[in-house]
Amino acid sequence: MNILLVHNFYQQPGGEDVVFRAESSLLSGAGHYVQEYTVTNDDVSQTPRLTLAAHTVWNAGAASRLAQEVRRGAFDVVHFHNTFPLLSPAVYSAVRSAGAATVQTLHNYRLLCANALLFRDGHVCEACVGRLPLPAVRYRCYRNSLGASATVAAMQVTHRMLGTYQHHVDAYIALTDFARDKFIQGGLPAGRLHVKPNFLSPDPGMGQGGGGYALFIGRLTPEKGIRTVLDAWKELGHDLPLKVLGDGPLRAEAEQAGSQLPGVTYLGQRGRDEVMALAAGAECLIFPSEWYEGFPMTIVEALAVGLPVIASRVGAMQHLIKPGVTGEHFTPGDAADLIRAVRRFLDSDRQAARSRARADFTDHYTSAENLRQLMYIYDQARQAHTTRP
Repeated sequence: MNILLVHNFYQQPGGEDVVFRAESSLLSGAGHYVQEYTVTNDDVSQTPRLTLAAHTVWNAGAASRLAQEVRRGAFDVVHFHNTFPLLSPAVYSAVRSAGAATVQTLHNYRLLCANALLFRDGHVCEACVGRLPLPAVRYRCYRNSLGASATVAAMQVTHRMLGTYQHHVDAYIALTDFARDKFIQGGLPAGRLHVKPNFLSPDPGMGQGGGGYALFIGRLTPEKGIRTVLDAWKELGHDLPLKVLGDGPLRAEAEQAGSQLPGVTYLGQRGRDEVMALAAGAECLIFPSEWYEGFPMTIVEALAVGLPVIASRVGAMQHLIKPGVTGEHFTPGDAADLIRAVRRFLDSDRQAARSRARADFTDHYTSAENLRQLMYIYDQARQAHTTRP
């Protein structure tokens, strides 16, 4: 199959970039012809503000260039990972008219929410889901800017009115069942919304565990729930030591906890190899996020080494972790409930939980399983392209 992968890189590298590269390697390794078409937000600073706003809504030049690529390469499928802000949703109809099926991975909630997170002022927010995005402008949800928020809202409204999202994307990929439900609520066509999680390659293999500590890995920001963890460890420190890995605006609070709370050690930002080694030896991962998340690779990495996860009962985590099987759930932002969840876990058969966590990874998150699911979605997209005008 001839596949064109398209991605608008952000200035700060993130998980979407990792998935883009991983899927490109996966497809190439399986014998498919793969070409990449990328732009980067490093170009934003060189673009006049009004031009950037216009291109965010409708970039005719990008649409034309991509259509030419499709005709030149005789591509069967064009798989978009991110079109915001330099490509615009105008590219879908152009590519489709040029003869290729279109696929869009929904890495975040940008089609429903200006800031792509469904999170505002410290709380989950769905004020714009399925509605005109006027609250996004009112609350300046994108970069705390009235103009930038209005531009994103204009992009959403324009392409809803034109039917772009309904008619010019042959298949969408949501990363979890939870996300799929949200996008259906927001108006995307249920029949073309597929669920395919991200994958981890290479497989790190089963860890040994037995290190006698819990692990937090993540950015130290309020929505990631680190304060809830540190509050819980005021009581849990004597039961199970905690190692905190990560950096961010709340670093000073993590450092203070590491110096004052029994059992808490702040390790800062560490390299991937060291993080995976710590995960392989830990008793459990604490994942206390207070927003919906997209698809947290930290959880998949934990499952890969057989590390059970104690996660907040919100968003994607409700589907990724099975209470009493691969970990436990607790109420987001509730330190007392986190304490209860940790103690339930400590009283359980931890080795059995490790085996079940590893089995969950091998069943759902390997490269081989991901390739199978991706090719099925591509086939569905090609069928939709030939049967719909």
